[in-house]
Amino acid sequence: MIRLDNISKQNGHQILFIEASMGVQKGEKVGLVGPNGAGKTTLFRMITGQEQPDDGAVVIDPGMTIGYFSQDVGEMAGQSAVAAVMDGVGPVSALAAEMASLEAAMVDPDQADRLDANMERYGEVLERFQELDGYALEARAREVLAGLSFSQDRMDGDVGLLSGGWKMRVALARILLMRPDAMLLDEPSNHLDLESLIWLEAFLKAYDGALLMTSHDRAFMNRIIGKVVEIDGGSLITYSGDLDFYDQQRALGEQQRQAQYERQQAMLAKEIKFIEKFKARASHAAQVQSRVKKLDKIERVEAPRRRQSVQFEFKSPPRSGEDVISLRNVHKVYGTQTIYESLDFLVRRKERWCVLGANGAGKSTLLKLVAGAITPDQGAVNIGASVKMGYFAQHSMDLLDGEETIFESLDSSFPQAGQGALRTLAGCFGFSGDDVEKPCRVLSGGEKARLVMAKMLFDPPNLLVLDEPTNHLDMATKEMLVAALADFEGAMLFVSHDRHFLAALSNRVLELTPDGVHQYGGGYTEYVTRTGQEAPGLHPGG
Repeated sequence: MIRLDNISKQNGHQILFIEASMGVQKGEKVGLVGPNGAGKTTLFRMITGQEQPDDGAVVIDPGMTIGYFSQDVGEMAGQSAVAAVMDGVGPVSALAAEMASLEAAMVDPDQADRLDANMERYGEVLERFQELDGYALEARAREVLAGLSFSQDRMDGDVGLLSGGWKMRVALARILLMRPDAMLLDEPSNHLDLESLIWLEAFLKAYDGALLMTSHDRAFMNRIIGKVVEIDGGSLITYSGDLDFYDQQRALGEQQRQAQYERQQAMLAKEIKFIEKFKARASHAAQVQSRVKKLDKIERVEAPRRRQSVQFEFKSPPRSGEDVISLRNVHKVYGTQTIYESLDFLVRRKERWCVLGANGAGKSTLLKLVAGAITPDQGAVNIGASVKMGYFAQHSMDLLDGEETIFESLDSSFPQAGQGALRTLAGCFGFSGDDVEKPCRVLSGGEKARLVMAKMLFDPPNLLVLDEPTNHLDMATKEMLVAALADFEGAMLFVSHDRHFLAALSNRVLELTPDGVHQYGGGYTEYVTRTGQEAPGLHPGG
């Protein structure tokens, strides 16, 4: 269906692929993995024909339709979100737009003289719209957008007024509505809330075409794929199974290669020792020559490349009082929408609360109230004795000074820390070697998030308030963060759509629903077991 045969590809000085091969068959769901910069996006672009391999061939079955979702969504404006989604399917949305303008023209007194011509044209357009099953398509477009958490107002509003994250959802909805023979999805889980993520998971499980996808969300990927293709040192290596199986097989392969390497090194050392010992003796000349020739012919086993996994260890934060945050009788209203009414909520030392709720339920509002970024309309938010707070929100990344380098940014935050300590800190958060000389203005979203997190955790607070901290992080950084926060001794209040992060770190759940606020002892895993749902208002399979 899709085949890459012995492809080679170089970008500038960087060699991405050397005689690499892989295939995706009809109905297969494949996860594409590899470190940042390994060539995942380039591989997608070669399959879609946007780039060509330097050598080798990309073979696609004739007549096959491919939908490609990338992080680069381009400009969208001047039409509704529904129309923008239907656009991806072809002429239907143009017909819908013409019908709407003809309907307006037919009731416009200034165009009364054109009424007959407009009515005739309307009949033609309507007939074509119905032939293409336009009404059913619009209903399906609305269904997909609703699955991705769009309200009716947002569906019908100008797509140009949406934020980048919501435009991403429109671009994703366009591919899903197409239902092509194959979908290439580059990080579809970015920018999605938990409810949308669970809906998308169910949609992709039911999709009967071929799927090749990348995602930094382990739980999401694991539930969909049945095969992994890894980009490793220019090769494409295929594993059958999910990410957990891939991890086991990879570790096993590394152990075997290490053992093979060590055996060969021991044998080489023995041979070299013999050659060194007897090379000056004429009586052993023939044996020495024969062993030298043998060594020349041996194919050397390479030592397995160790994946760099860095660990970040917290200094112990100062101890706070027992009551860390208390909200008493808090009211908060935005326009006509009441977010909180008489909310009472207490966070105690060592409690780690995850906040769950659909879009607009007030998750970020709660975190802003606690962080003092906004004030309640009524009631009180009290921060306890000796509490030192670290607050991470999406806007935190905009506060970095674009002219400073990563190292200068760390140094200006911690002038007392030595160079070595700051370089170690940078390394833990994925900035090694010359990376620390990059100016902040050129950093990607993920790099900015890592830098802000590094600054927040170096001199640790005893209360962490985190709003979607893993949004831009790759799997390796996420794992490092989960491992570091698992040993964190303070209190936490956080919002995340990453179920691995939620399950690993929470020991309390605050659920925001239209019926009110519910508190659960036990973490996210216990919450799922007790309620039978992974997110408020969602039920298994629904």
